[in-house]
Amino acid sequence: MTEPLLKVRGVQTFYGKIQALKGIDMDVNQGEIVTLIGSNGAGKSTLMMTICGTPRARAGSIHFDGKDITKTPVHKIAQLGISQSPEGRRIFPRMTVLENLQMGATVSDPKYYGEDLARAFKMFPILEKRQAQRGGTLSGGEQQMLAIARALMSRPRLLLLDEPSLGLAPLIVKQIFEAIKELNRTEGLTVFLVEQNAFHALKLAHRGYVMVNGRITMSGTGKELLSKPEVRAAYLEGGH
Repeated sequence: MTEPLLKVRGVQTFYGKIQALKGIDMDVNQGEIVTLIGSNGAGKSTLMMTICGTPRARAGSIHFDGKDITKTPVHKIAQLGISQSPEGRRIFPRMTVLENLQMGATVSDPKYYGEDLARAFKMFPILEKRQAQRGGTLSGGEQQMLAIARALMSRPRLLLLDEPSLGLAPLIVKQIFEAIKELNRTEGLTVFLVEQNAFHALKLAHRGYVMVNGRITMSGTGKELLSKPEVRAAYLEGGH
């Protein structure tokens, strides 16, 4: 069996003396969309940030494409082909849309820049119309599209998406999830998605994990998890 593209084993992460991750085991295979669902404060974003190197795992290991990246410097992790669209978007508000996208392209080969820009504009046509506008003046949905497009400008082998649907209108959420699905289908892009919107995430994902209080409590295909009564009760029927 081939090695997973991303392999997380026994990862423990702390904030000071508080343990946020309590021995996480998780795989993301090449070409998969894998989602991690769980309530607010379960540790989902901490896992994603630990993969990127801040904070560091205090125990356990993280391997990407067979290479141990547990202690690799943050900028080198990005150069290996891991790109993150962080929670809360974190675009550069004073820069234009185009300048934000150029920032995303800094770690990739310049010869692909035109092609990658065209792809970003095709995926989210509103960004082409707004390219001269400052990022901070965009709507929440447009900022989220910009954050994802900026992450894609680095030509990642693994795209990490942290709460892409947070605070957005259902129509915008649908558009963003469809764009992710299309990238995976046409380009084989590998995606690790952290999401509170369990229904959308599990419908989109090939496989999923459920996190409760810093531990993985369940895993399975998206379909399997959607059909589990405990998942439905906790995450799909009005409860979080």
